[in-house]
Amino acid sequence: MRLQGKTALITGAAQGFGLGIAETFTREGARVAVLDINGEKAKEAAAAIGKGAIAVACDVAKAASVDEAAKTVIGAFGKLDIVVNNAGISHRNQPMLDVSEDEFDRVFAVNVKSIYLMAKATVPHFRANGGGVILNIGSTAGIRPRPGLTWYNGSKGAANLMSQSMAVELAPDRIRVNAIAPVAGETPLLATFMGEDTPEKRKAFTATIPWGRFSTPQDIANAALFLCSDESEMVTGSVLAVDGGRCV
Repeated sequence: MRLQGKTALITGAAQGFGLGIAETFTREGARVAVLDINGEKAKEAAAAIGKGAIAVACDVAKAASVDEAAKTVIGAFGKLDIVVNNAGISHRNQPMLDVSEDEFDRVFAVNVKSIYLMAKATVPHFRANGGGVILNIGSTAGIRPRPGLTWYNGSKGAANLMSQSMAVELAPDRIRVNAIAPVAGETPLLATFMGEDTPEKRKAFTATIPWGRFSTPQDIANAALFLCSDESEMVTGSVLAVDGGRCV
């Protein structure tokens, strides 16, 4: 039980990587708050996880929603040890000038502003309680970008770099901050990354991954478990590529 007695808040946890992380953390002894913009899906996920998991509806791009969600989670658990900023979206793979301003704004609000808002809502609690762990889900797109995803790439590059800067600033408070950079995975966003989900597109994408397959929620959850456990007490400011060699 590598997270026995820990409490964790995970955004975008009703499906995909977030759900995999929530399930794994629960198996390892943590109490988990499943946050998602879709409150009903969050409830379904929390019910399926069981073992004290709770569901909280939250729009990570809105300050009032994030503040309320953080208060709800801390009130329910009595404390908060871990925050995983997993919620993310993308525009469809297309020429960069074809992406609308509204799409651009939404991508940066969900992928970048959300990290700022969650820090505002939870860092004071961590400071008051002697420390904590923040894990941001970045992307290999912020390290080795693909064409057609320029603005998404930029948002994930920001998430990766913000994680490193946060780690340096928050280390004196005993708050560790790391990021995971997954390669494209078997999640609902995959078709968006490819533009369309076809055997040909899948073959082209996997051809760029030396390990020969997409990532899975369990791949990301395994890395998240290490980075959020006490085993990684000396690890902060890391952007861990879980990418099957994509960024080499």
